[in-house]
Amino acid sequence: MEPHKWPPRHHTLLAMQEALLFLVLIIVPAMEVSATSSGLAVSLPGCPDKCGNVSIPYPFGIGDACAASSLSPNFTVICNNSFQPPRPTIGDPSIAVLEVIDISLERGEMRVYNDISYYCFTSNTTISEENTAEFSLEGTPFIPSATRNRFTVIGCKTLGLIGGYTHNNPDLYVAGCYSYCQGINSTSDGAPCAGVGCCETTISPNITDFAAVLTNQSSVWSFNPCFYAMLVEEGWYSFRRQDLVGRLGFINERANRGVPVISDWAIRNGSCPKEGTATSKDYACVSTNSYCVSASNGPGYLCKCSKGYEGNPYLSKGCQDIDECEVRKQDAKYKELYPCKNGRCQNTPGGYICKCRIGTRSDGTNSGCRPLLSKAEQAVIGLSASAVVVISLACLLVMKLQRTKHRKEKDEYFKQNGGLKLYDEMRSRQVDTIHILTEKEIKKATENFSDDRVLGFGGHGMVYRGTLDDNKEVAIKKSKVIDDDCREEFVNEIIILSQINHRNIVRLLGCCLEVDVPMLIYEFITNGTLFEFLHGYNHKSSIPLDLRLKIATQSAEALAYIHSSTSRTILHGDVKSLNILLDDEYNAKVSDFGASALKSMDKNDFIMLIQGTLGYIDPESFVSQRLTDKSDVYSFGVVLLELMTRKKAIYIDTSNEKKALSHAFVLMFHQSQLRDMLDSEIIDDEIMVVLEKLAELVMHCLSTKGDERPTMKEVAERLQMLRRLHMQLTTKADPIQAHYSYGGTSEFVPSDGTGYQSTETAKLVLEVDLAR
Repeated sequence: MEPHKWPPRHHTLLAMQEALLFLVLIIVPAMEVSATSSGLAVSLPGCPDKCGNVSIPYPFGIGDACAASSLSPNFTVICNNSFQPPRPTIGDPSIAVLEVIDISLERGEMRVYNDISYYCFTSNTTISEENTAEFSLEGTPFIPSATRNRFTVIGCKTLGLIGGYTHNNPDLYVAGCYSYCQGINSTSDGAPCAGVGCCETTISPNITDFAAVLTNQSSVWSFNPCFYAMLVEEGWYSFRRQDLVGRLGFINERANRGVPVISDWAIRNGSCPKEGTATSKDYACVSTNSYCVSASNGPGYLCKCSKGYEGNPYLSKGCQDIDECEVRKQDAKYKELYPCKNGRCQNTPGGYICKCRIGTRSDGTNSGCRPLLSKAEQAVIGLSASAVVVISLACLLVMKLQRTKHRKEKDEYFKQNGGLKLYDEMRSRQVDTIHILTEKEIKKATENFSDDRVLGFGGHGMVYRGTLDDNKEVAIKKSKVIDDDCREEFVNEIIILSQINHRNIVRLLGCCLEVDVPMLIYEFITNGTLFEFLHGYNHKSSIPLDLRLKIATQSAEALAYIHSSTSRTILHGDVKSLNILLDDEYNAKVSDFGASALKSMDKNDFIMLIQGTLGYIDPESFVSQRLTDKSDVYSFGVVLLELMTRKKAIYIDTSNEKKALSHAFVLMFHQSQLRDMLDSEIIDDEIMVVLEKLAELVMHCLSTKGDERPTMKEVAERLQMLRRLHMQLTTKADPIQAHYSYGGTSEFVPSDGTGYQSTETAKLVLEVDLAR
């Protein structure tokens, strides 16, 4: 049997050993949830609020007109009347439809029946029955609950693996469990799924889609012909020995409609607004007595009724006041909750008050009245109040001491991180462009490092989007632990980086030194990374060759600048398309450079760098475990290949094999198969000479020996020449006009007499330039 493929939008393949015989793919949307309070409107006016025995609260609705389809088309429910009672379903009929069990507004959960994957054998090599269920949650408001579900495997000698992808993270997540038994008699009914007969494990939160992979030793088919894998609500499954015997006995007897799975849902196309700011027209918390809370699983938010109100916060008048006084009268269980003892209860919007009768007074809790106090009681209360005052003063003293200690810690961190030296440099005007921010200012700018503010993360730390007091958008890099021996060098690097002033390098604006690990503040670039531009969701959009050459040239000029034009050579150390940003006009901005210079790189750090930049690492550096300026040249050669081929540094070829782009390109170049590797949308016979010379430049950059590679300055000069040649071949512009269009020194040879250079002349100029 051919192994099942992962969903085509992902680029990672699961490497399985030859002993794994069978793969079954499941991608599960999920989801529980309870109905809202009775007697209150839960759906839009004129819309049904139930399908069969299941309540359908808004923003869900039966049909597009009754659902908040503008927030997500997946809020639309279909009521299947072919059953009695009718059954609600959700999902695209052309892809997958799931039966809804119930929906909860309060918890933000949906409970559904989900299919099961299984294999059945009639011999060691013969599969008689099998089922594979495939679903995708990408673009839906649903994320499987990591706390309320378990990945469960049933069978003997059965390995179950579950892999998937979390929100905005291209790395594959994998977990699993192994179930073993020598025979039916070695198992017992009701035993926990701890590995004998069945096993279970948890899943990762924030998963947008995932796959469960199952394999079984067919040698046990005689007593265990069928085995199963499923994502199921925690506590639903209880092991029985008879689930191992018989053909599809588990499904026929216990799960003929599927198994229950719980999904967290939320309004995914937005977040809770800041206090006092206007909300967008798509803001879902429309009830006047509602508030917004951030989703606990994945991005987005949920709406809740304010304290003292109940109902549906997604409807304009959905949250209604609770009459606590009437509730107390009607339901005995609320008597202790709203006692109003010896007094009269009066309802108020969002609460209640107790009015005391003559001869009584409030007990101070708004929940009851008591007789006027005796002298003895007054004495006790006086002593108690004195004790409270003493305790309060003691707490204030402790708080003051803690604040003083915290302030001293910040001052000590500031000194350790070289803050005094940086101040001296600023006073002497050697550094006049760096702003020193406090930890409080950083937390305010990032909303206390909110997950909604994360721009990216990697081996060196997290990067957050921040907004300073002057409304300036910045990128704040919160690094991982820095060695004590490197703290002074860290400040030296801040001084060096602050002097960098290049239009194609992300500018360092400031730092925060009063924390254990210093933080850096950079300018914020709005248009994402080159990696997203080439390989993201909109990778089908056309990118002309002149724009690709522009990005390549600007990036090369930036790297050449830090190699040779600063007071001290700075190595980037991690050149890749993820570290090249694009502004609104698609100008390149090299970022995250100097990583290798900010601290000494020991063996462990070098290994981490290799893992984080697979496909870009210089083979010579891999052997020597030492970075040089020619290491940056090699990595930049891989970036040029991404621009030429629109393939990732590690890509999947047509035979579903994982390959390194640099290795594949070198082989096909030597086999004269350049066209087969190039992106088809830039192949044109009239400009083929540009692509050929660009390929030769890439081959020089990818030389196995660093000494044979050009410098970044030479690479930038050759790319400038290629840009001018490309403009000549496509526009036949005057050489002087071409010079001023692209900037730089004109290096054109005299024209052929017509006022324009011929193609052959341009080829000659380029060949001479590349041969230098």
